[in-house]
Parts: sequence; C-alpha cells; structure tokens
Amino acid sequence: MTRRPRKDERRAHILEALRYTPHLRIASLAERFGVTTETVRRDLDALSTMGLVDRAHGGAVARPMGVQPSISEREQSTVNERRRIAAAAAGLVSPGQVIMIDAGSTTTQLAWQLSANGDALTAITNSYPVAAALAPSMMRIIVCPGEFNGHEGGVFGQDTTEFLKRFHANIAFIGASGLSAGGITDVNREAAWVKRTMIERCETTYLLVDHTKFSVHVLEVVASLDSLDGLITDRPPPAPLEHVLKKAGVTVHIAPETQAADYDLLLGANDNAPLREEKT
Repeated sequence: MTRRPRKDERRAHILEALRYTPHLRIASLAERFGVTTETVRRDLDALSTMGLVDRAHGGAVARPMGVQPSISEREQSTVNERRRIAAAAAGLVSPGQVIMIDAGSTTTQLAWQLSANGDALTAITNSYPVAAALAPSMMRIIVCPGEFNGHEGGVFGQDTTEFLKRFHANIAFIGASGLSAGGITDVNREAAWVKRTMIERCETTYLLVDHTKFSVHVLEVVASLDSLDGLITDRPPPAPLEHVLKKAGVTVHIAPETQAADYDLLLGANDNAPLREEKT
C-alpha cells in the first residue's frame, strides 16, 4: 500500500504544485494525498498563515511574487524553526567580532539570542527590532540612517547603503524571501540593496532561512549562491537545491532540533549544542 505523505511533505507538494497551477482545490488535494478535506484545509490555513499561499474559495492560489507579509505577521509563523536557526547562527559568532544584521523575523530572533549570550560585539543593523533586542546586552550597536518602512521594521534607501559602505565587518547575517538555484531572492527591492551591501562589506556571509523558503522564487534576485559562505536552516534542502549549493561552495548548517527548543530558556541559560554541519 502506498504510504501517505506526512504533513510537511503534503505542504511541500502543495507549494510545488502552485508553481505550475494557478489554483488548487481542496477536494482534489484530498484525493491526491489520500486524506480528508479537513486535513487539507488545515494544511492550507497553515501555509496561508506563513504567508506562502492565499486562500481562495474551495482551495488556494499562489501568493504574488511581489507580496510579503509584514514582519509582525512573519514573526507568528515557523517560530520554533526560526529560534533554532537563530541559536545555531549565534554559535558561529566569537567575542569581539563586528557583525551586520539585516531586517527580518529570523534575524530578530538571532538578535535576541546574541543578547542572551552576552558576548562583547559590535553590531551594525538597519533594523529597529534587531537594535531593540540587542540593547539589553550593552554591546556596541550602530543603527543605520534611512527611510523607515513600518512593514519591515527597518530603514532602507540610499542613505542606508551609503552608510553601510563606511564599515567593514566580520560576518553578515541576512534573511531572504526565497532561496533557489537562481540565488537569494526578496520581494522588497530596497531590502535587496541593503543585503547586497552587507555581503560586499563583510568577510563572511550567512543566510538564515527556514525550510519554507526553499525553491521559492519571488520578485528580485539579491545575489547568486556563490556570494554565500553558509546557509543556516532547520532541515536539509531538497536534493536539487542541495546539489547547486554544493557546487557553489556553500556550507549548509542544520540547526539541531533540541537547540533553543524552549525560548524562555534564552534568558536563563546558554545552549551551546554544536551545529550539525553538512559539508557541501
């Protein structure tokens, strides 16, 4: 008997199908997966909450490439995955380093983790939530100027990128709306320029994305895969993407499932569990 796909497999298949079909119906998906319509409805509701699909009558449609949920909405989805990624990323930082952190929900989680770790660092950011999260640590925080975007919780524009060009840093931590064989992609064109500038001004660049961003294509290509030194994520990429990452020389770091499992512990303990690293 054919094995029924697991929840994460069903949702991955739905996202893949929406790349080629403008509208998917609940009844058809239930028949395809051998599950109830209520199960499919929960899958679509979850994907909608993550901002990956739009619900439509009787099914779902792909979210337009130029649209992304606000940072406050994104902070409500894949929370545990992003906390694990943040804890893993923080483990790659050494005391005394200079880091750049761009605006995003996962990078904000990183800022909370770094703050809890209490290392002496210099952080340069265009994100107000990142700066606020780092503030209790008393580390040196440099906030970029620019035009404030409330949807993203950060500043962007020429003032921001020109300011970043005044600095050198050890590590850039950036997020993205999507990751595919074509490169890092983002729906926000101004954010894309900030990410490019951070990549240019840093010795090492890590991309922080959870599995829902794999093989996702959105409006603008930020940079090619070979601009990255590492990818920090919550599960292995699908085989085709893993192959191109390996070819580009990107090291894939998989955050352990036990890392930052309880966010309340961030203020009381420092989990130094090692990364599980996949050499690519």
